[in-house]
Amino acid sequence: MDFIRKYWRRVFLSVLLFANILVWNNVASGAVSSGKLRVAFLNVGQGDSIYIESPTGTQVVFDGGPDSSVLRELGAVMPFADHSLDMLVVSHPDSDHFAGFLDVVGRYSVGAELSPGIISTTPAYVQLQNELAEKKVPQIVARAGQVYDLGGGALLYILFPDRDVSNWETNEGCIVAKLVYGKTAVILNGDSPRNIDRYLVAEDGPALGETLEGGETILKVGHHGSKTSTDPELVADLKPIAAVISAGAGNKFGHPNKETLDTLAAAHAPALITFKEGRIIFQSDGEYFARI
Repeated sequence: MDFIRKYWRRVFLSVLLFANILVWNNVASGAVSSGKLRVAFLNVGQGDSIYIESPTGTQVVFDGGPDSSVLRELGAVMPFADHSLDMLVVSHPDSDHFAGFLDVVGRYSVGAELSPGIISTTPAYVQLQNELAEKKVPQIVARAGQVYDLGGGALLYILFPDRDVSNWETNEGCIVAKLVYGKTAVILNGDSPRNIDRYLVAEDGPALGETLEGGETILKVGHHGSKTSTDPELVADLKPIAAVISAGAGNKFGHPNKETLDTLAAAHAPALITFKEGRIIFQSDGEYFARI
């Protein structure tokens, strides 16, 4: 009893620290789950990176941005003790979409990588693929028709490419995917150009544009809001409740382009730009999206 009186502060702090460790271990192991889909459009400057967490805790990062800023952003949306990711998606081998993954694979264990299979001899891309191979990370080639069950009812549908794109121009062969949870959906299209938008609307209109009756769709605007992407027909088909543009402040390309912003405005789709908004996070309960 005298010991407890004398050292009660130390005892209290030790118990508090132990309880804190237990809580964070539960979070990191997935024992604590929101039961909702969370999608975070990360603020990585002039590039793309989207963090997806399914209702059961499966974690996917769709593109890795241009540099190590993705680590800062992941640290803000993941528990600090969590150092694993279930899948990395490289929409196409342009550095503003994959270079940050070089830092990610050095910090996190990775379950699998998904890419369109475009051949690139860019040193940084070759390095990324070699590092993944050395770590024995399964490297999967994306093809239309693939469906990835992320758990809890969240599904990731691959809409494009639907053929061998190994020798295609990188944007043309870009992965286009649709994340679906209940009546809600997110279209993820990297730098996909307008002709691919039109092709998907013509060939896969139902798969691309339709959610369940009364559902909501968010569009990740193609190519950082460039005028070469975001075909008006696509936007009209999707009727998005929000259009997220990932771009860096004062970028040399002038992204987002006024023509693209006008297309979104005509469709009554609010444009949310990362260099203005910062990190943009949505949560879905399967019925509606809520910004958090």
